[in-house]
Amino acid sequence: MQLLVYLLTYPILWVISKLPFILLYKVSDFLYIIFFHVVGYRKKLVLKNLTLCFPEKSHQELLTIRKKFYRHMCDLFLEMIKSLSMSHEEMERHAVFHNVEVLDKYAEQNKSVVLLCGHYGNYEWVLSLANHIKHEGFGIYSPLSNKYFDRLIKRIRKKNGGELISRYQTARKVLKNHRENRLSIYGFVNDQSPQLVHSDYWREFFGVKVPVFTAAETLAKKFDMAVVFFCVEKVKRGYYETTIIDIASNSAKYPDYQITDIYWEYLEREIRNKPEYYLWTHNRFKHKDKAPKKR
Repeated sequence: MQLLVYLLTYPILWVISKLPFILLYKVSDFLYIIFFHVVGYRKKLVLKNLTLCFPEKSHQELLTIRKKFYRHMCDLFLEMIKSLSMSHEEMERHAVFHNVEVLDKYAEQNKSVVLLCGHYGNYEWVLSLANHIKHEGFGIYSPLSNKYFDRLIKRIRKKNGGELISRYQTARKVLKNHRENRLSIYGFVNDQSPQLVHSDYWREFFGVKVPVFTAAETLAKKFDMAVVFFCVEKVKRGYYETTIIDIASNSAKYPDYQITDIYWEYLEREIRNKPEYYLWTHNRFKHKDKAPKKR
């Protein structure tokens, strides 16, 4: 069944990926009507999340942000598909990076790097950074249930310069690369919600106490890696500029969770600037009010 779904779907994805951008965004406009006005995909959840995060905004302001978000979400979905056939030259025009000298500095020091970002802007195209740096690029991801689509995603992202590592094999891969002295950069989209049984650290995000992942910080400190943050700006439709912000050059010297806190502060600041470009369909606050009581 998985193979059948893949064989039926892949030709459609390939055709969409070949569309020029002007037609691609016409398709996006159509999908916006379907997802927002017809299906109403997670509209209540998105408004709930926005209301929780921006209590100071009026209901009308929140509805405006929600509409802009759905337009961006449809763009993002099609931009992911477009990656299937984009050339390196096209990708360089649409995904621009600033302050790459930070990573050049760490390459000269033979220092591997942990890269932290959120589900903001086009977080898929950031893997093309690997075409601009001396480090080997690795993206941490959750494998898809359909193994054929999972292979396709790996192939697309490797074409763009990055190799994917299952989040279940990350520690093993980092250890292997460290022992082989491979200069590496590991990209973590680090703002998802961990399961409660694995929640060892809680902090505030938009004033709400939530559990957060700390594995990226733990690995950085264990293997003496530097830590950077990706600050993304959507300049216009289909064009993104990312600034690399240095967080920690000697991560092992930081107190536990301080690097994680810095990441979340940067992410919240980024979202507050242009909230419509964050992925609000995630149920990020599902564990609010479940923080363990302090003894």
